[in-house]
Amino acid sequence: MSIGFLGPEGTFTEEALLTQQDYARGAPVAFATLSDVIEAVGSGAVDLGFVPIENAIEGTVNATVDSLVFDIDLLIQREVVIDVHLALMALPGCQLADVRRVLSFPVATAQCRHFLAGHLPEVDVVPTNSTAESARILGQQRPAGTAALAPALAAQLYGLEVLQAAVEDHAGNQTRFVSIARRGVPEPTGHDKTSIVCFQRDDHPGSLHAILSEFAARSINLTKLESRPAKRGLGHYCFLVDLQGHVADPVVADCLQVLHADLADVKFLGSYPAAGTHAPTMRRQAGEAWRQAASWMEEIRAQIGPA
Repeated sequence: MSIGFLGPEGTFTEEALLTQQDYARGAPVAFATLSDVIEAVGSGAVDLGFVPIENAIEGTVNATVDSLVFDIDLLIQREVVIDVHLALMALPGCQLADVRRVLSFPVATAQCRHFLAGHLPEVDVVPTNSTAESARILGQQRPAGTAALAPALAAQLYGLEVLQAAVEDHAGNQTRFVSIARRGVPEPTGHDKTSIVCFQRDDHPGSLHAILSEFAARSINLTKLESRPAKRGLGHYCFLVDLQGHVADPVVADCLQVLHADLADVKFLGSYPAAGTHAPTMRRQAGEAWRQAASWMEEIRAQIGPA
């Protein structure tokens, strides 16, 4: 199984990918940009793509979400969440006072905004395609007075020294990654998440409330709700929704069917196992609960007969 990811070697994306044993046994293929990864999945050049979709500090990774919502029809297969710690690194011998330019992926740079303002207020910030790419450029081209914001592992890979570790602005920094494929919905595990996009026919008072009421009426918990420009002019928005449950669950399926009938469009992005430290335990408990419930119902239905 070939799996495209945002390269080069040493990115947080690769780190997250390698936490999944089955993916680690596949054939990883590094791509220069997120768009390249997503397009490779769409064209069939790789079987799966593995991309960042959300950060605890900066929120949505726009390049990923906009591609999935507007540009291509792919389905999320899994989510993976890891802690993210960024390090400021430079060539051996370079000191913090020598730094005049910082290279990094824009999403990562934004996660270190306060650190940069407090320690390097005059530096030029130069965007790169990934955090590891910034370290690779620095290690190979060796420009003077330049540092990179990247995973500490990248310093080892590209011959750099860490000037300061954990420079992200918030200690609870995490990034959520998803694997994507052309088709297929993983079977329900009992601890799942479903992602959809809701497009409205027109904007009117109570329109968002009408959407949310369908979830509330069925006691479906929303884990994320975000408005995004619908790319049809100012004032036009769509809503990204993550909800607990799987499309195989009758109550979720019923809700999505009603929304599809009432709205201009609903795009299904996938139902997939939810991430989390206790996710495997929760899935086992949910499976056992369903088995017990099924046995209970069988006992009741076995009594059906003439009055």
